[in-house]
Amino acid sequence: MNNEGHRNPAFSMDETGKTKSHEGPRESIVRCPETVKETEARSTWDNQIEFLMSCIAISIGFGNIWRFPFTAYENGGGVFLIPYIIVLFVVGKPFYYLEVILGQFSSSSSIKIWNISPAFGGVGWSQFCSNVAVMTYYSSLMALTLFFLIASFSAELPWAKCREEWADYCVDSSQKIDSESVNVSMFTKLLHEKERRSSAELYFLKVVLQEKDSIDDGVGLPDWKLTLCLLFSWLCVILITFQGVKSSGKASYFLAIFPYIILLSLLIRAVTLEGAGTGILFFLTPKWSKLLEPSVWYAAVTQCFFSLSVCFGSIITYSSHNDFKHNVYRDALIVTSVDTLTSFIAGCTIFGILGNLAHEMGMEDIDNVVKSGAGLAFISYPDAIAKFTFVPQFFAVLFFVMMFVLGVGSIVGMVSGVVTCLKEKLPNMEIWKIVLSVCSMGFAVSTVYVTPGGQFVLTLVDYYGTSFVVFILASFEITAVTWVYGIENFLDDIEFMLDRKASSYWRICWFLLTPLILILIFFYTVVTLSPLTYGGREYPATAHAAGTVILCFSILQIPFWMIVEMLRNRNLPLLKNLRKSFLSTSKWGPIETNYRKAWLRFKEEKLKERNARTEPRWLQLIYTLICKNDRKD
Repeated sequence: MNNEGHRNPAFSMDETGKTKSHEGPRESIVRCPETVKETEARSTWDNQIEFLMSCIAISIGFGNIWRFPFTAYENGGGVFLIPYIIVLFVVGKPFYYLEVILGQFSSSSSIKIWNISPAFGGVGWSQFCSNVAVMTYYSSLMALTLFFLIASFSAELPWAKCREEWADYCVDSSQKIDSESVNVSMFTKLLHEKERRSSAELYFLKVVLQEKDSIDDGVGLPDWKLTLCLLFSWLCVILITFQGVKSSGKASYFLAIFPYIILLSLLIRAVTLEGAGTGILFFLTPKWSKLLEPSVWYAAVTQCFFSLSVCFGSIITYSSHNDFKHNVYRDALIVTSVDTLTSFIAGCTIFGILGNLAHEMGMEDIDNVVKSGAGLAFISYPDAIAKFTFVPQFFAVLFFVMMFVLGVGSIVGMVSGVVTCLKEKLPNMEIWKIVLSVCSMGFAVSTVYVTPGGQFVLTLVDYYGTSFVVFILASFEITAVTWVYGIENFLDDIEFMLDRKASSYWRICWFLLTPLILILIFFYTVVTLSPLTYGGREYPATAHAAGTVILCFSILQIPFWMIVEMLRNRNLPLLKNLRKSFLSTSKWGPIETNYRKAWLRFKEEKLKERNARTEPRWLQLIYTLICKNDRKD
């Protein structure tokens, strides 16, 4: 653990080993013009609520609506909430709080914050790459949502009836078991025949996706209808982000609040449907045997991580636009709690509707009507809506409007993260030009996902470009902050910025529990790796080769930038080179002049207090984690 931490004249040692503190004020004064200029150039939220609303908008997304309900159902139902809540408190909340602190304290993007430890700059670039990957395929899901939204305005829902060409293997989604026109025994028989599919499923696969059986001969050309939907989705993102946080902050109120109005409306409707209680109980009934399975805990960590949108740079970027003394502690607790509550409400809503679907189809086992992943939103839910007797179009429109707004809120955060990183590298370029360039590139790349083989590509990129990478990045990020920069240095920064000391809970999680769990999850992922498939179909070797290239390009950013940083210091002896490469630079810290001066004095006082301690280093560390040093100081 590094206690000196800051490569700054205020904390440097002379040849006799004595601290030279007299240069601290001089350093801060020299940097005053730079910090003032940077502060003026960086935009901030118009008020504190905009940051909170923006964080809710990016964290509450598709993962809450369709990923959490299915993940919970698949991993023990109600019992999944136990590992999920435990993981939320030892991984989710600590990591979220850490990221908002880093962004707000440094007023920097996810790349520039690595002045805290320059050798780890590759973590920021790797997060940048993963963010771009998620941003592009996320927009294609928005295009699918928009396609269904437009189709929902039809006089009759287009997925409610089988088309003539599907007659031999299709069952109308609008048919119900109590329909007078349907023979009950024949209907039940058809539903259980494996070769039979609902019209909602066939509509999604054959009309919307026009999906291929394999991508051995390529992915095909983009569908023009989905391409137009994709274009409209990106235009919405451009309109919201063209002025940076000045424009996205205004939109955050709608993006964060409106989906809840619809979700609560759908929940009220869901619980009033016949069979809804059975569906909700099916979702919540615990399967206690699952609690001891490692896969359940792994699922809890992955769901928590992706649901909160941490480790992709967007949360750091949003918090970097805060005022330096903003109460980010309160916001971190609110966002992480609201995210969990939303997932629970969404689960009850979705499974209430699926319970009604099973009831209408005369099935006792709801397992037969549940689809995983995107299928839950684009097959199971439309299938259930088609059986509504009262204006099914209205509820279809409500659901897909909610999904589209959730998608916009999430992708706006991703684009903001990319744009802010580029703006710091291109300070003279107007932000709207960067936004337009990023979104144009995003649209061009996203067209590959609206081809007949697009879902194959999406699954491939998600697997190699984000799911496998995120735990590596998270492990490096938290290790660099708490072990290399030093837990005490980090705690000092928090105390100075928020005027409050971090409790033992945060300290133990940051230093021990969270890194340990992340490393264990990474190794568990490697050990349990299985060949990637899509819909039970294997990928060609060329696809795996492309995925490996994506994975390596992202991960190798970390050692590449470590080597680059050490080459910059190649004239120094090895030990001094390592020290200079891994310790924070003089650019780390508050960028506002007054705060920076005060922080340098504060750090100098803290360093003197540490030098006055007489206990062994290991004992000092234990005292720090349990807050005993704070009581002594």
